[in-house]
Amino acid sequence: MSVQLLHYSDLETAIDSHRQCARLAGEIIARRDAETVVVGSGDNTAPGALSLATEGAAVTEFFRAVEPDADTFGNHEFDFGSERAAELAGLAPQPWLCANATLDGERFAAEQTRPHRLVDAGETVGLVGVAHPRTDEINPGASDVEFHDPVPVVREHARQLRAAGADHVVVVSHCGHTDERIAAETEVDAVLGGHVHDTYTDSIDGTVVVRPGRGGRAFARVRLGDDPAVTVETVGEGHVDEALAGRLRELAAVHELDTTVATVAEPIERTGTAATVAESQIGNVVVDALRWRSGADVALSPPGAIRSGPPLQGAVTVADLVALTPYDDDLQVVELRGNRLREAFVAVPFGYHDDGHPEEFCSHVSGATVVWDDDAGELVRATVGGDPIESGESYTVAVPEYLVQTDHVNDAFGPADVVDTCGIARDAIVECAREQGLAPSLDHRIRRPQLDV
Repeated sequence: MSVQLLHYSDLETAIDSHRQCARLAGEIIARRDAETVVVGSGDNTAPGALSLATEGAAVTEFFRAVEPDADTFGNHEFDFGSERAAELAGLAPQPWLCANATLDGERFAAEQTRPHRLVDAGETVGLVGVAHPRTDEINPGASDVEFHDPVPVVREHARQLRAAGADHVVVVSHCGHTDERIAAETEVDAVLGGHVHDTYTDSIDGTVVVRPGRGGRAFARVRLGDDPAVTVETVGEGHVDEALAGRLRELAAVHELDTTVATVAEPIERTGTAATVAESQIGNVVVDALRWRSGADVALSPPGAIRSGPPLQGAVTVADLVALTPYDDDLQVVELRGNRLREAFVAVPFGYHDDGHPEEFCSHVSGATVVWDDDAGELVRATVGGDPIESGESYTVAVPEYLVQTDHVNDAFGPADVVDTCGIARDAIVECAREQGLAPSLDHRIRRPQLDV
């Protein structure tokens, strides 16, 4: 006998891709038996177009179909604030686990969640849930919650679970690269992780670590026992929960997300690379719309803001465009002198400064050209409207509110620099596509010669 773990994470906009979500559900249901434990590891209620329309509740349809044994908080569970995050945990049919978050000195959402649980799957599996220790910095909606180092928390709860009879202890984690540290510094059998969107498998001192990626495109299978095994399996067409797909389609229609906005002849790629690296057509769709709506000199969008997925092609709907940047951020305009604008451009190639992301990560830019020397770590040249930046001149920059409210991506400006608000940022993309169509070009607005080589 060996326990099987089936693990999904970071569903995010998969809820908007109705058939993709239904394929994932079908694959999990088909592989489940009495010796299987099914878990999700956060960012499953948001972000997404249906998530925005229902404040995160839409994913409950997936949960009811799959009947997971546990989930935990990702940073995006807090997109609608900490109170809603607690409510969503309470609404979910599965137990929600979180052991390392506190509010006013008490365990966060204590009425709606547990720190850990035991599951009978032939052998007894102890599950403990932990959120990213920097969730309150990553998402302003979690700013009133304190998130603690997961390692000592996991150690203590693993001890409690073993004492309660657990044959295996499994960590359900949304801690990103901290997963590897959890595996190395605690006595657990597996760490099932999320947050970082690249697929990852490893064995660290005998502890399995896996992250299946985002968007419902893959799931992890882990066999526990004397010789543990882990694979990440791509979701195919073999098993589809058609009833779930139908319910999600109906929900999208109720919220008028299925309305066609524009038609695209040549596909616009939404790969992970297109969303996060230097200049791309999909990146330009987003930032050009922000500048169009605001009338600002420049627009910036962070690399992690655009969600990857199927290409935009044929009839493009409201849901397709909202799913590009599915957040409630205002579109704000900041005014900066030329010297401070250069500082803002210095942050462009960094993306997420200290989150372990590849150096290729890069913000998207409209209305400007930026040349970066990655070998020297210097901004070589920047222009606005084709002209060099003048230190004493003032420039307006359109950005999602997230860039103003946090220093997570760009610390060159803040709330005091805001001079205008132009509605919701995601709505600008829909409005621009409806009025101007979707025909993005590439014009070498971001250049990183060393990485290109």
